[in-house]
Amino acid sequence: MFHPPPHLPDVRGRGFAARSALSDAVRWLEPRAVPLPAEAVPLAEAAGRALAADVAAPADLPPADRAARDGMAVAAEATLGAGGYNPILLMGAQAVPVSSGQPLPPGTDAVLPVEATQASPLGVEALDALPAGSGVERRGEQARAGAVLLPAGRVLRPQDVGLLAGLGMEPVAVVRRPRVRILLAGGPRDGREADAALLSALVRRDGGVAEVRGPFGRAELADALRAPGADILLVCGRTGLGADDEAPLALADAGTLALHGLALRPGDSAGLGQVGDVPVVLLPGEPVACAAVYDLLAGAAVRRLGGRPAGLPYAVRRVPAARKLVSEIGFAEVYRVRVTDAGAEPVASAAVPGLAALARADGFVLIPAESEGMPEGAEVAVWMYDAPAEAL
Repeated sequence: MFHPPPHLPDVRGRGFAARSALSDAVRWLEPRAVPLPAEAVPLAEAAGRALAADVAAPADLPPADRAARDGMAVAAEATLGAGGYNPILLMGAQAVPVSSGQPLPPGTDAVLPVEATQASPLGVEALDALPAGSGVERRGEQARAGAVLLPAGRVLRPQDVGLLAGLGMEPVAVVRRPRVRILLAGGPRDGREADAALLSALVRRDGGVAEVRGPFGRAELADALRAPGADILLVCGRTGLGADDEAPLALADAGTLALHGLALRPGDSAGLGQVGDVPVVLLPGEPVACAAVYDLLAGAAVRRLGGRPAGLPYAVRRVPAARKLVSEIGFAEVYRVRVTDAGAEPVASAAVPGLAALARADGFVLIPAESEGMPEGAEVAVWMYDAPAEAL
């Protein structure tokens, strides 16, 4: 269990005496970002929201044997011996027209497709022999009563909403969207437009409602941190070692600065704390470092608050390293890469800033703190930006 130090020094102009491991930061934040309460929403607004509780089948699905195709509902034994050269006349109740999804009439146990029938002066003739159950969806074949159809935390897709509509489940209970307040630290000349746009887009992707305020100096930032109405606070900028890097001090003024300085590149000036019961993540102002800390730390909290799986929302592709990825033991490092025929090709090292390199990247490789890097040809896991992980 992570135990933050009782007092964190002012690191401006001095440097970090020590940096916390990324795993320590995750452990500190996890219990402070738990799923928010449920709210009922109409199905028309449910896609993209996380279910607040399991959805179980209210009855067997389907509730009775039903046609799985259009055709003639028949007693299978009545078609015994039928074929193209030996049509068999089906009498009365032995052949009842049905459409896909309709319950089977009494006395029938198969559905003869339309192309396997022909009309005759005496009635309908079967041109094929069927076993019992052919063309039939059996009672409970999709699910038995009480079986979980959609688990809690499932981010609802269009087909999930269609299923809920078919079951008559409206409204549906989903986790409330987290209110994420993004506070920009610094002055009007700091150019935080890229950070604001980047973070707002990431928060929306993760199911949150973003609100941007600032930029603020130390006193104004402390006041903004105390303002009610947010489920999590993201402070962007002024987290480093310069004389004007006052965001950590503003957090200490308003609440608690629990952790400042991560063994992570880029993003080593990040921090954590809280104001009242609201968790606060300090994000570096350099956009690439800001994105790395959001992905690995803040984003997990936003997703957890909204009832979503906390893991990274990217699919993983395993490819060889096209070149050696150099890393320093003691620091987790994020390498932005392109995936080519040769494998994962770095577009910039973990220490190089720049949104242009981030925009060119297909994904990133996270090298753990205990590793000296990855040699050329070694298999690496690439978290792919354009390939979302499947919602569970």
